[in-house]
Amino acid sequence: MKRREFTRLGGLGAVGLWLGGAEGVVPRFSGSTNEMIEGVDLQPLEVDSRRLGDGMRTLAGFGANDEGGIDRVAFSDANVAALEWIEALLTEAGFSVERDLVGNLVARKAGSVDGLPPIVFGSHADSVPGGGNYDGQVGVMGSVEVATVLADARHTTRHPLEVVVFTNEEGGKTGSRALVGEVEPFELDIETASGLTIGEGIRRLGGDPDRLDEARRGEGSMAAFLELHVEQGAVLDQDGIDIGVVAGIVGIMRWNVVAEGMTNHAGTTPMDRRTDALVGSARFIEAVYRTALEMPGRQVATIGIIEPEPGAPNVIAGRVRMTLEIRDLSMDGIGAVFDAVQEQAAAIETDTGVAFSFERFYTSRAAPTDPRLRDMIEDSATELGLSSQRMPSGAGHDAQSMALIGPVGMIFVPSVDGISHAPEERTELADVVNGSNVLLRTLLSLDRQGLE
Repeated sequence: MKRREFTRLGGLGAVGLWLGGAEGVVPRFSGSTNEMIEGVDLQPLEVDSRRLGDGMRTLAGFGANDEGGIDRVAFSDANVAALEWIEALLTEAGFSVERDLVGNLVARKAGSVDGLPPIVFGSHADSVPGGGNYDGQVGVMGSVEVATVLADARHTTRHPLEVVVFTNEEGGKTGSRALVGEVEPFELDIETASGLTIGEGIRRLGGDPDRLDEARRGEGSMAAFLELHVEQGAVLDQDGIDIGVVAGIVGIMRWNVVAEGMTNHAGTTPMDRRTDALVGSARFIEAVYRTALEMPGRQVATIGIIEPEPGAPNVIAGRVRMTLEIRDLSMDGIGAVFDAVQEQAAAIETDTGVAFSFERFYTSRAAPTDPRLRDMIEDSATELGLSSQRMPSGAGHDAQSMALIGPVGMIFVPSVDGISHAPEERTELADVVNGSNVLLRTLLSLDRQGLE
């Protein structure tokens, strides 16, 4: 598709608005940069690919490691420096920037119509240890670029705009979950990869962990939330699809699991007289895998940590600590898998004498995206000549927290070979540009049409 040029007359403070897509049509200009010519939109506005690429490269330098990825974990020096740099960019784009009570970077710009709720968009700038340069980063820099394009065009949207860079997404979506009142007090004492607890980290970013209740936003406090993100899977890349229109984001529940057997001497205890917690755990792990595999649906279940005690080569393990994570597009689906896993654990206890206990420590609710926003994202992609596909998100995102207080839409761009959370993670710049343009166009459509 041939891209149309956006033009601004220097010194006149006027915005070029195309009246048609045909070659040779002369652009017409409004007398005010805040007015819309009836029947005309701002479709010619496009992101600056060079500026966006430069921004991606600069952000990748904060916490860069020798493997080609980043160690920009939440609350680290690199995370703090990156947020300060992003704050400067948004300030330059005419936004007023602050840190809220949970340490989120929140940039606001007033709209032209009084009383309208804000359109919120953004993502996260923190990484996993040894992570890549695209997870979260694409959504942040795409949002900054959209804000900058609108500032360059001197266009004021009807709705207020709010760009949010969320705190500690990789460590449990702390920033977005606090906004919907779902951060539990015990979480503040959890130590993060930065060496700080979540509570200490929030203070470092300018928040106040003692006042998180005040950070909560009410239902209806935003017009909508939009998030641009890399897929973190291989579907779009393998199928040659430009844009993923996210239909829903999986729910996540996690449990600490303890398998209790009996510690004993590995040389003097006969095989038929052992209550080996590690053997029971091995059967449990296989049962978790089999249960999730054989049940109908798209659920997944994972044992991520295994810690036998005492962990000596000549001692039968008397206790094993594990983590269990279950994900599904519905919370009922997660519950069904967990019930089946508990039944399997009871059967293993009968066979081996190893007892299992479960303690839930994390919940992130499943979140469908708004069907009207799906349509807008899909239409925006089509108008740009991009292919799109509706799909679920198997990873958790800040958007699923925000879905508890208003409509959300999510835009995916391809991840090369589906690699994520690794230095090899990559998304082509052309795809970052495509996703950012879809974000820009969707935001303008939402601002013009609303969701009524």
